[in-house]
Amino acid sequence: MTPAAHEEFHRIKRLPPYVFAEVNRLKAEYRAEGVDIIDFGMGNPDMDTPSHIVEKLVETVRKPRTHRYSASKGIPGLRRAQAGYYERRFGVSLNPETEIIATLGSKEGLANLAMAVTAPGDVILAPNPSYPIHPYGFMIAGAALRHIPVVSGGGFDAEAYMSALSRAVAHSVPKPAAIVINFPSNPTAQVCDLDFYKEVVAFAKKHEIWLLSDLAYAEIYYDGNPPPSILQAPGAKDVAVEFTSLSKTYSMPGWRMGFAQGNERLIGALTRIKSYLDYGAFTPVQVAAASALNGPQDCIDDIRAIYKSRRDVLVEAMGNSGWDIPPPPATMFAWAPIPKVLERLGSLAFSKILLKRAGVAVSPGVGFGEYGEGYVRLGLVENEQRIRQAARGVKRVIARADEIIAEFGENSGAK
Repeated sequence: MTPAAHEEFHRIKRLPPYVFAEVNRLKAEYRAEGVDIIDFGMGNPDMDTPSHIVEKLVETVRKPRTHRYSASKGIPGLRRAQAGYYERRFGVSLNPETEIIATLGSKEGLANLAMAVTAPGDVILAPNPSYPIHPYGFMIAGAALRHIPVVSGGGFDAEAYMSALSRAVAHSVPKPAAIVINFPSNPTAQVCDLDFYKEVVAFAKKHEIWLLSDLAYAEIYYDGNPPPSILQAPGAKDVAVEFTSLSKTYSMPGWRMGFAQGNERLIGALTRIKSYLDYGAFTPVQVAAASALNGPQDCIDDIRAIYKSRRDVLVEAMGNSGWDIPPPPATMFAWAPIPKVLERLGSLAFSKILLKRAGVAVSPGVGFGEYGEGYVRLGLVENEQRIRQAARGVKRVIARADEIIAEFGENSGAK
């Protein structure tokens, strides 16, 4: 018998059950049976990486010297390219030597920074609903969590958010060590403005709390002004670090390339812990990433336009089917309230029924936190024809709502 075979490992035991696993299991079963699943469940960009980025990778990988260990913090040219991006896009000056580090996607950066700066028992204020790494990266590192509601009255209300933040700080013992924020938000697609960032930076400085901002969707926006960076707020670099990613901006999800930038002390901590854990991304990937940042940027407009077209088709087609979905102002997701006639089922049961009755996969909102109940997330990762096909399946489900409620409404196994 293995040591303590009857007990779960400590860090694994702290993680809640993975809500998405049940939907993913059903999805795999149906596909194995030959069912065509229209999959909005995972935010996995389906567009090709722009050709000039791929060509730079191929060119570089043919050079044998690039096959060696790389630089954990990112090759200098890549960090300079990221500094150039922040200067152009946000008017923010960054020192590529001390204020920028390349990461294996923003997710890895967030998780490793959590490990670098968290002591057991530290309190972290995390958004809810939230992308899972935001709270659970810190939980794995030994922190205690307090959840801050992101959506109020169907949208983001900065005043309500700041009130919740103030209450959380007043009633947390010990005082919170860090606040995680994410705009444009995954999963809710909500956005904020620079005034909000100014307010939250002033709050963090007053209370001596670190700020961790996830800006993975900086370039995926549709209506209005481009999303700001928290580093544009005065004094932000005193307390804040920001994570960005090339995954959505350039449709490079499998390349695993992102960045952390901002406060020199936090970047130093992440740099040190990563030096023990990895040798950085494959050098040709880093060279190609620098080419993406330094090269022609019209590909970003093209990618954004495709997502916007899909968003518009999704909102129109689902609306015609009887499912009113608010048009997301940003990200590659729609955050959709469960149709009224089926809302009593809850998000997990509704997701399973859509999969079973319509061949449509979505992510149950409760998987993103308790305040996500009543919603599902749809990724804009299917083409317009498939979106319209999915809407026809949804229409059939809604038309049979009474029958479905009768069959599943009181069945705890469907919840």
